[in-house]
Amino acid sequence: ITGGVVRVGADERGRRLDRARELMAANGLAAIVVEPGASLVYFTGVEWHRSERLTAAVLPARGRPVVVTPFFEAPSVRQTLGIDADVRVWQEDEDPISLVAAALREAGVGTARGGKGGGGGAVGIEATVRFFVHDGIARALSGARLASADPVVRGCRMIKTSAELALMQAATDVTIAAYRWTWPRVSEGMTPADIAALMNAATTKLGGSPEFALILLGEAAAYPHGSRDPQRVHAGEVVLMDCGCSVDGYQSDISRTFVPGRAPDAVRRVWDAVARGQQVAFAAARVGAPAGSVDDAVRAYYATLGYGPGYRLPGLSHRTGHGIGLDGHEPVNLVHGEATRLAPGMCFSDEPGLYLPGKFGVRLEDCFHMTDAGPKWFSTPPPGLDAPFG
Repeated sequence: ITGGVVRVGADERGRRLDRARELMAANGLAAIVVEPGASLVYFTGVEWHRSERLTAAVLPARGRPVVVTPFFEAPSVRQTLGIDADVRVWQEDEDPISLVAAALREAGVGTARGGKGGGGGAVGIEATVRFFVHDGIARALSGARLASADPVVRGCRMIKTSAELALMQAATDVTIAAYRWTWPRVSEGMTPADIAALMNAATTKLGGSPEFALILLGEAAAYPHGSRDPQRVHAGEVVLMDCGCSVDGYQSDISRTFVPGRAPDAVRRVWDAVARGQQVAFAAARVGAPAGSVDDAVRAYYATLGYGPGYRLPGLSHRTGHGIGLDGHEPVNLVHGEATRLAPGMCFSDEPGLYLPGKFGVRLEDCFHMTDAGPKWFSTPPPGLDAPFG
């Protein structure tokens, strides 16, 4: 079902680089440094892995991007390079940091032509860049200022374009379709691995790339990320599935909780409370509201039911939601104290589960994106415990 999706192309990446340059200028950065991972894919298209052999990109506020990589890896790196960039190679007996430093000098690091207002430009370091890279740059560019690249990277990646939203919608559609195929095949005695295999097979057949399939059965559902104890499906006990896939790198994240056979009244009450909690969070997600206020609204509602307070159990022991995009978990989170204001284009999970240690847990999770008019679902929350997939 993903045959018609439009992959991210050169025009889209060109607009991303233009926006990054604007943000670099506004924040006094002459360039930013990015290692392999989602941010490198976002800006350059390069799909690569991290190892002791450095591959990195220098994205300047002015001029052509530079990709530094081992000589023997360059042909492979070029296969996914999606922008016009200068690929500079290093041999096994050479120091790659010297190439990074040279590119940064060319970008105006520490000179009058870099940075805000014509002052000396700083180096922006992407949040996941490893220490040896940061330390090497600091040593090679003695006296240069190194700063966080978050104002640039977050400023770009947190606000999704229509092209990105379309890919996230496609990933969501795949996961929902895979759930609908898997659910009626869940039967007595199955293990989490059995169910995950069905879900992942369906996801692949539908055109998505499986990212995760977390299956929690019975008491294990009381612990958000599960238990090492052996688990099997039993009639009348909770099955909690938390699954996601990617389409052209953009991810989905959807959780459903159901009960094979007759659901106990206690499970039904908790399920209904969580379903209401999802709607409370959705209603609180308004443009301009602090992200933390969404989490606060859910906890205030749960407190009226006797859960908590705060993050205490029984109750909701994790944040109400997280950002999502190329990474399954991205900044910022719907968590108490987060002051970042919600803006159109931001994407979040909405998953205010309730967990009763020693008994069971319920999690319902759907993602939404912010529009000018407020939040909009990628997937529609289920109408009831007996129809967990609509």
